[in-house]
Amino acid sequence: MHATPSSALPVGRGLLYVTFTGIVWGTAGATAALLYRGSGLGPLAISFWRTFGGLVLLLAVRALLRRRRATASGAAPYEPVRRRIARIAATGIGFAVFQTAYFAAVEDTGLAVGTVVTMGAAPVLIAVGARVMMGERLGAGGVLAVTGAVVGLLVLVLGGGDATVRPAGVGYALLSAAGCAAVTLITRRLGKGGGGDPYASTISTFAVGALCLLPLAAAEGLWPQAQGLGRSLLLLGYVAAVPTALAYVLYFAALAVVRAATASVILLLEPVSAAAIAVLFLGERLTMTTAIGTGVLLTAVAALAVAEARRASAGVEPAVLPVAG
Repeated sequence: MHATPSSALPVGRGLLYVTFTGIVWGTAGATAALLYRGSGLGPLAISFWRTFGGLVLLLAVRALLRRRRATASGAAPYEPVRRRIARIAATGIGFAVFQTAYFAAVEDTGLAVGTVVTMGAAPVLIAVGARVMMGERLGAGGVLAVTGAVVGLLVLVLGGGDATVRPAGVGYALLSAAGCAAVTLITRRLGKGGGGDPYASTISTFAVGALCLLPLAAAEGLWPQAQGLGRSLLLLGYVAAVPTALAYVLYFAALAVVRAATASVILLLEPVSAAAIAVLFLGERLTMTTAIGTGVLLTAVAALAVAEARRASAGVEPAVLPVAG
């Protein structure tokens, strides 16, 4: 399998990483919805514990792997100090904004609407930003795939039935989408050629995010209530470990070889994952409209993944860098 010159990670594996990330991110909103029911925590506190818990887990894993990485051959590409500081600060703040706004959207307008609006707006913002900042072009097939993905999301919304759409919740979801787009584009642009260690990138992002969130979460109410404490800790542990620590390491590693716009559309698997959880574990009924919307989404994701694999096998870089100096 072909790997791009700028990274040891094969493009095919990067696509798998992004796919896994989209699926497990779909469980984060459901976990937050469960926490709202019995923990007494708000969106800022849940976001802080998710970030802080992910940071602690990644620091532990990095300590175990430090000896192996110290003896591994090859060095990470050089990244100027100013660019590294700017990248860490921007991604950390963006991470804190987009995940907190997403949890606020889930609380205000519900899991289905919050997830669909966030993940429907993010690809559009990323595609526009990637074109302006990095000169990435989707081409006719890519435009059709993105259009199909957005259509699929609209069908999912129409199939929501009893979902209540609240303007404030939609506003939070759009803010979350903007933060997600910013993190994706900044990681892709500023991390190009310098993101040799996804553990370091993710740890730095989580550290900045946790510092930003701590005073706000403390003002909102930092500690879960005593009743149902075991359940709350279990849910917080899951959201910190799987859709945070593990998923973000894979996501940042994949962005070194997968085009930003392609990654954004594959991540539309998040609302599909959320719908599957609702049907399989929460007893919700799968309507024909929901099934059609899910099928359109999966078709769009598969089309982009095949196109990306063909570009990689042809030896084409997965991103077109800006031609302007």
